[in-house]
Amino acid sequence: MTELDAVFALVAAFAVAAAATPLSSRFARAVGAVDQPRERGLAVGETPLLGGLAMLAAILISSLLFLDFGVVLGDRLRGILIGAVAIAIVGAIDDRFELHAAVKLLGQIGAASIPVAAGVEVGNITLPFIGAVDFGGAGAPITVAGIVAVMNVVNLSDGIDGLAAGVCAISAAAFAIIAFDLQRGHAGVLAAVTAGAALGFLVHNFHPASAFMGDCGSNLLGFMLGCVAVEGAVKTQAVLALVFPLVVLAVPFLDTTFVVLKRLKYRRPIYSADANHFHHRFSRIGFSQRRTVLYLYGWTICLAGFAVALRFVPYSDNGGRLDPLWSSVLGALGLLVLAASFYLVYVLEILKFKRLNTIRLRRVRPDVSDAEIEADVQRAMGTGEIDAIRRETTEFPAVDGR
Repeated sequence: MTELDAVFALVAAFAVAAAATPLSSRFARAVGAVDQPRERGLAVGETPLLGGLAMLAAILISSLLFLDFGVVLGDRLRGILIGAVAIAIVGAIDDRFELHAAVKLLGQIGAASIPVAAGVEVGNITLPFIGAVDFGGAGAPITVAGIVAVMNVVNLSDGIDGLAAGVCAISAAAFAIIAFDLQRGHAGVLAAVTAGAALGFLVHNFHPASAFMGDCGSNLLGFMLGCVAVEGAVKTQAVLALVFPLVVLAVPFLDTTFVVLKRLKYRRPIYSADANHFHHRFSRIGFSQRRTVLYLYGWTICLAGFAVALRFVPYSDNGGRLDPLWSSVLGALGLLVLAASFYLVYVLEILKFKRLNTIRLRRVRPDVSDAEIEADVQRAMGTGEIDAIRRETTEFPAVDGR
């Protein structure tokens, strides 16, 4: 399987997903799988779910056309596709009937166990400065846990038009590039198929969305990315094998980590829904849905690009000796990505600045209105004068200990 196969597979998956999404939307309306506007959500109208069924059709058709199900890879690839069908069904049932969290988790574990039983398993891994680590009999449960974790990370981050589909498409494209460089052509094609399916669905899911992927789609994309990561990078002997998935999927992982820590802090169940995701916070400080999504796309592209650079920049001779010039180049790229990440976190901290700014303005003008406070914060955000807000408010304590 070659890079050209991956391109054709991506195009085929894109076409099938784009064509099938309206059909999945009609089916969703017919069976009552329709998302209703919620207080914590950003949607403003009823939107059909089950977009994941269109992506599943794209993945199955494109995979059957462009993947080689021969003796060597056949069992693993079939296991991945059967698992994809299983998790899509679990997600579709959840979209219609809202399964209990424990039941949904069991479904995720069951679906993840299918490819693992077929051989999609990490038995050992090579870590920088440590060397080879053998998981032994723990390899299978560790792999299942990893795939389930990626499913939930994508699922939890799917809360705004186009976000999960776009982030997963970018991530899958990065995995495809890394997989081909690691001589894992089947994983590269599978990643391209996943990217194409996500992009095809994105045609209908970008704001204003006419279709939602639902748990059916978010679990499916998370499942595919987890399997692709194992087959394309983690299962290899590359020294940075474990680093690639963590960097490529850093945005949804950071988002999920932040939300889970918040829920633990306030002693709420980690599976309970709230409005503390990155996209919610962007919305509260005045960003439109499109601007929010584009910022998060940009962040994901930066991180995915850095992961690809880790593989292609010849900073080491693989014998422990670093090349000064290329190490400097890679270090500079890393600093740029870190700066972009800090910038986005910095922007999100406007939520704290708003609280402090409210205290400042009301001490100066007790009759100031909420609209004037909001306008002042948005002016600061638009002009970049956030430092001025910080300097003027450092004398006032932050609320809620934050």
